[in-house]
Amino acid sequence: MNPSKIKMVVTDMDGTLLNSNHQVSDRFFELFHELSKKGIQFVAASGRQYHSIVEKLKPIKEQIYVIAENGALVKKQEEELLVIPLQHHLKTKLLDTIDQIDGAHAMLCGKYSAYFDGSSTSFFDEIKEYYEKFEIHDDLSHVSDEIIKIAVYHKLSAENYIYPELKKIEEQVKVKVSGMHWVDLNHIDANKGFALDKLLADTGVGKDEVMVFGDYNNDLEMMQLVEHSFAMQNAHPTIQEAAKYQTASNDDFGVERVLETLL
Repeated sequence: MNPSKIKMVVTDMDGTLLNSNHQVSDRFFELFHELSKKGIQFVAASGRQYHSIVEKLKPIKEQIYVIAENGALVKKQEEELLVIPLQHHLKTKLLDTIDQIDGAHAMLCGKYSAYFDGSSTSFFDEIKEYYEKFEIHDDLSHVSDEIIKIAVYHKLSAENYIYPELKKIEEQVKVKVSGMHWVDLNHIDANKGFALDKLLADTGVGKDEVMVFGDYNNDLEMMQLVEHSFAMQNAHPTIQEAAKYQTASNDDFGVERVLETLL
């Protein structure tokens, strides 16, 4: 890899840029400013809600691109660069399907807020970590916001208890295990790779001029898109296999170590 060719750095948030306490290190913000001086752009690409991402990156939120909700929403500041909503008829069908899965809890992720029902309040503190803006509704089918993702939570294992029940609809929606407790459902065309490809076209940055960091299955398409992909040491085996390089864990400053080498 030729460091002088790098023009953009893209990182996932949870399990990648954020440590296990869901915090961004002070060192990252220092490195960000050094990268900016060299004209290197930064993109936060996450399954999180847009408002949650910019809250974590508050000191630099005016200077970055944000790929939110697994690629269904791309913004810079308040400008929407890409929106890929779920079809309305699928939303109703998916909610009915999720309702039949024992232990599964559905959250609707809209352009402006997230929505969940009273049955989800038992893990309210965990929800608040990922959703800066949210509302509680008795009936999710009545939510009028444009829905761009449905997140499904299971307290034991999303990969073992939710994904097997939803993988049969993968021809209709994008189904991604995005964490230990979460499976995300997006429009079939919505993923981080699709969103990043659109952003590269808009900014004129080449696929060989980008570094991507990730740890879970919802990072797969963007890892496959670029030449310089880095899996965290704590990454899912699928991501470790797909990435060209590996770095230390999110709790051992894996992203920051590579950025220091880049600088």
